[in-house]
Amino acid sequence: MSVKKLLMAAIGLFAGYKLYKAANPKIPDNVVLVTGFELNRYLGTWYEVARVENRFEKGLIKTTAEYTLNGDGTVNVLNSGVDEISGRHKRASGTAVFVRGQSEGALKVSFFGPFYGGYNIVALDEDYRWAIIVGSSPKYFWVLSRTVEIPEELKDRAIKVASGVGVDPDNINWVQQF
Repeated sequence: MSVKKLLMAAIGLFAGYKLYKAANPKIPDNVVLVTGFELNRYLGTWYEVARVENRFEKGLIKTTAEYTLNGDGTVNVLNSGVDEISGRHKRASGTAVFVRGQSEGALKVSFFGPFYGGYNIVALDEDYRWAIIVGSSPKYFWVLSRTVEIPEELKDRAIKVASGVGVDPDNINWVQQF
């Protein structure tokens, strides 16, 4: 086989591997997922009360996530917030699908075609009043609540969970909701 063909084969394998990884985000090794998850109880509007700042939400305040069921069993995700500087409303719509089955809090979310990010629910209130989510890496971390204000106990719990999954608690941004 010629060097050119070997190089093309290697590039093809690499591209295939990258596409596979983009479509199948990793569940971090140190993450323990919520079990007994009930999607119907999770649907609805959540306030994003904390996050590790990321390029998609940088500078956003008054952030929410709304989850609704699509006809095909996937979940529509509508994230919105207000740019703190310009005051403009921003929205992003995506689709979430379960990774392992609907009773386990492991989903993957796509806002851009075949590219998915991990959405791993690691803590969830028994009454579905708050949730703590970790992405495919500690670069992505969110605390969601059904209310704009949260008790100090939830902040303390979020910091403890963050530390346990490799998120530096100093990187948590407590989002302005008013």
